[in-house]
Amino acid sequence: MKKNPIAMPVNTAGGPLKGIRGQIVTFTDDPFLNPSDQCYLYIEDGLIVVQDGIILDVADYASIKDKYPTLDNIDHYTNSVIMPGFVDCHVHYVQSPMIGSFGDTLLQWLNEYTFPTEAKYKDKVFADEVAKMFFKQILQQGTTTANVFSTTFATSVDAFFEESERYNTRMITGKVFQDRNLPDSLKDESAEESVEIAESLLKKWHNRGRQIYSVIPRFAPTSTERQLMLAGELYQRHLDEGVIMHTHLNESVGEIAWVTQLFPNIDNYTDVYKEYGLIDRKSLLAHSCLMKEEEWQTLHMAQCGCAHCPSSNLFLGDGEFKVWEAKDPQRPVRVGMGTDVGGGTNFSIPRQLNEAYKVSMLKRKNMSAIHSYYLATRGGAEALHLEHSIGSLAPGYEADIAVLDLNPSEFVEWRMKFTESIMDKLFVLQTLALDNMNMATYVAGNKVYDRERKDKPFMYANEFIK
Repeated sequence: MKKNPIAMPVNTAGGPLKGIRGQIVTFTDDPFLNPSDQCYLYIEDGLIVVQDGIILDVADYASIKDKYPTLDNIDHYTNSVIMPGFVDCHVHYVQSPMIGSFGDTLLQWLNEYTFPTEAKYKDKVFADEVAKMFFKQILQQGTTTANVFSTTFATSVDAFFEESERYNTRMITGKVFQDRNLPDSLKDESAEESVEIAESLLKKWHNRGRQIYSVIPRFAPTSTERQLMLAGELYQRHLDEGVIMHTHLNESVGEIAWVTQLFPNIDNYTDVYKEYGLIDRKSLLAHSCLMKEEEWQTLHMAQCGCAHCPSSNLFLGDGEFKVWEAKDPQRPVRVGMGTDVGGGTNFSIPRQLNEAYKVSMLKRKNMSAIHSYYLATRGGAEALHLEHSIGSLAPGYEADIAVLDLNPSEFVEWRMKFTESIMDKLFVLQTLALDNMNMATYVAGNKVYDRERKDKPFMYANEFIK
């Protein structure tokens, strides 16, 4: 394993120090492209020193405890492992009320459940309620950054970002573009108006605190060619400001056939987005299950990211994401994990790792805990081009942290007696994936979720200000 994490410059002057002590695992490189045992850092008894929401130091406790004489606020975790907060690269917060709905094909499921649910987000009160519940679910599971679909209405974007601000989380969302092939109750009035609304929201929210705006065409079939063109122009205007483009790609056979019918003069699904300026270095394509080699080449050349959403793909009977194909060393693509709620059946990234392992095995490829947790943390950050600020535990990084209980139940505690390495233990956790395995979640150094704080497990960032 690498002995030193990625080092970033830090400001040593600032507010009070906070310490988090215990077993630490963080990733320093891509194990799909490098020897896996050289791609992570493991510290058996480590200390993370946080100041003003940023990691100041990460090292063996004994080696640095005397370096910070004023550090007297240390959370010490035993029988647990401290990791970067999980990164969810693709999830629909607006579909939380319909998770677990009986389905059929993707397109039938959209018409029967998704579109009627999303039409409710004109109501800001409803949007606020769902946003509050969504944040509780992901923070309880140790997810600290998510790349999120809202829906047509500005109210859905405002509700999400307002709740994110309360926790001070680094989150990504935007208004969804959709002006054809869906119910009138959800359809944009016009391509021009949809972009005007989106740009107004972008100016309101992008880089406000830790918020990031995303240009989101739902998928090619639900946007006219003019809307795709205008969305691409909006994305390109703000690309250098860090705005992200987020959409779906090659999820199912029926979807691809529909795209071929609607865009008969374009060679493949990926090239539809490329034609309208939507493929670039900050583009994130969800699913990407049924890819042609030339499409992988396009994503590689543009430095796009992909979201592997195994729970959703299995639930809806779609294609299977081929992670080893995506990571071909000749033209590797950035890959992270996505829960894709409500097609996905839970908000837990470790549970997605469980499903991803099984999908990989169907292709006669195994995926170790090193590969898995890399995708869940640093890999997700790389897919979103945020690898210099989140996804790792190293000096200069934002202090977004998950603490996983290695003994979340009597059986797991007993099972762990038969493991040897920390990666053995992490593989057991992802395979069993109990709902209570995350003990605590830190956002910018504040413990916003604490499983043991029974009276108030969730706390907003401003509640930490005395």
